[in-house]
Amino acid sequence: MPRTDRVDLANHLYHVINRANGRLQIFNKKEDYQLFESLLTEAKELTDMRILAYCIMPNHWHLILSPRKDGDLSIFMHWLSTTHTRRVHVATKTIGAGHLYQGRYKSFLVEDDNYLLALIKYVERNPVRAKLVRVCEDWQWGSAWRRISGSTKQKKLLDPSPTPFPHGYLRWVNTPDKEDDLVEIRNAVNRGVPYGGERWVDQMIALHHLESTVRAQGRPRKNN
Repeated sequence: MPRTDRVDLANHLYHVINRANGRLQIFNKKEDYQLFESLLTEAKELTDMRILAYCIMPNHWHLILSPRKDGDLSIFMHWLSTTHTRRVHVATKTIGAGHLYQGRYKSFLVEDDNYLLALIKYVERNPVRAKLVRVCEDWQWGSAWRRISGSTKQKKLLDPSPTPFPHGYLRWVNTPDKEDDLVEIRNAVNRGVPYGGERWVDQMIALHHLESTVRAQGRPRKNN
């Protein structure tokens, strides 16, 4: 299967994912999660990246990002991934023991409006779907907890969503995802294609020359 073409343009929205090598657990204690969050803060300061949402799970993480300048997504992710890998190997005395991540990070374009909101809910509800907590804001290692319980300093990590949240954020985010949203988001991730409405997806494919990749992997189901 060919690699998904890398798109790295300013003022686009990206869903970014990476998993531990072999899906092994790499976040085992609070210090592991705190290290990654501190690196998120440093990477944000380095590139002035907009972080709209995130969730750190025991063996993977999700980020929703919007770079301000062309090329900043690659700079942000390269620094974050390599620095995290190096710090973990130093802390665990496993330098030279192999890869921390299963490969390069995956990034997917996301349409604004209801698609972005569905994705933010999907990311922030990860710990609930995994039955790690009962409600999103109880998972300390994600943006839902930070929005509700974080200090003023901690909340500065997050940038406002270009599409405002529905009234009553907590009730909204703790309402189960729509099944159609789950299917479409997972299709986009599994197939490595943009997540959005059919017309917008076609525009992104044409604009960023992704057609060969999409043809090879197959189109996901999309709604207007």
